[in-house]
Amino acid sequence: MKYFLILFVFFGFTSSLNAADEKSKEIEMPKTFVLGDPIKGSELVESCAACHGVDGNSMVTDWPKLSGQNQKYLYEQLLYFRDGSRMNALMMSVTPYLQTLADNDLKDIAAFYSQYSSTVGQAKNDEEMLRLGTQLYRFGNIKKQIPACTSCHAVYGQGNSLAGYPSVAGQQIGYLTSSLKAYRSKERNAGAGSIVMQGVAANLSDDEIDALANYMHGLYK
Repeated sequence: MKYFLILFVFFGFTSSLNAADEKSKEIEMPKTFVLGDPIKGSELVESCAACHGVDGNSMVTDWPKLSGQNQKYLYEQLLYFRDGSRMNALMMSVTPYLQTLADNDLKDIAAFYSQYSSTVGQAKNDEEMLRLGTQLYRFGNIKKQIPACTSCHAVYGQGNSLAGYPSVAGQQIGYLTSSLKAYRSKERNAGAGSIVMQGVAANLSDDEIDALANYMHGLYK
């Protein structure tokens, strides 16, 4: 069984990763990521606190938690927002502020939020929803060509800091749901990682997205 799962993940991601390699040329990222300074970052996040919380633990389901997220991912997303590659209605008010910041400033903001621990979420106690979410996250769905989320986001949802794959453990349900739907519709298309996620989300139904968001919200080590 493990052999077939490995084959599935490998072949299922090949085309998406090839496309991602091409798109990554649009915005050149440093080969070796240099970490930011959280102390400097603390002086730059006043505009962020209203939505994302003082320590990055947002209290509203539609606003993502930034706390504990890996620096590379946060930096890249801030860069996409600043340069207009990624658009989001909830970020429109802060985009002009981001446009005044240098690359190193964005790294410092990323470092500030990365230093905190994310609060633990509580998945809805719905047996069928939890079963479906667990199945999709851990094993995917071979028949629908949906790979396991663990391939990039790890078993406990901690992500991969070296690759810049985000942590999803404890993330807000509303944000997870809207993000997966945005990938599915290809509305979210900034960066090489979006190509991979578009391929993953393409065959997810609304019920499957709801189940995955619920499972990841309650996921923690």
